[in-house]
Amino acid sequence: MLVHICCSVDSHFFLQKLQSDFPDEKLTAFFYDPNIHPYLEYKLRLLDVERSCKKLGISLIEGEYDFESWMQAVKGLEREREKGARCEVCFDRRFEVSAKKALELGENKITTTLLVSPLKSQEQLKRSGDAFFKEHGVEFIAPDYRSKGGTQDQSRVTKEEMLYRQDYCGCIYGLTMQREEQNRIMDEMFSPISNTTLPASRTTPYYVQKKS
Repeated sequence: MLVHICCSVDSHFFLQKLQSDFPDEKLTAFFYDPNIHPYLEYKLRLLDVERSCKKLGISLIEGEYDFESWMQAVKGLEREREKGARCEVCFDRRFEVSAKKALELGENKITTTLLVSPLKSQEQLKRSGDAFFKEHGVEFIAPDYRSKGGTQDQSRVTKEEMLYRQDYCGCIYGLTMQREEQNRIMDEMFSPISNTTLPASRTTPYYVQKKS
């Protein structure tokens, strides 16, 4: 099964549950997130996903960071709210690339860690996933790991594993509107004046701090 990965906070818990519920499936993680901006934030999230997958014994593939193509895909939807039309286009794009990667690897099932994100609509994700099943013949697996205390368990795992907890979904448009509502500047877009601060991140993971 190919598992599209969005971030370690969602993926670590989600992958643990998949390993338990699908013990006969070989899981392959696929980090494809050209929506994440700025690029240094993308690299930070990828770094923590690499650490997580290594700990879980799951192989990881990094997709292309085709940010400009993503920008073109969501053009005209810049002011859409979270869970709106821009998110749906974003899901469609990432699912299409994931489905093609699954077929390339000989896999017939895909899923996404976005399913456990409270910022995303499960129904919206299922619609996109089912549409690509019909088009590509790759089955979309959509387990509900949020209910029955799942969100609380995910929060516990995040703390125990000291995962990098970003405070915005990923794209520049969502970040812009979020900061406008909070009446805050987008300091994620600033470059540090010294090498003691990890660029584009509000929170440096513990394991990165230990290396510095």
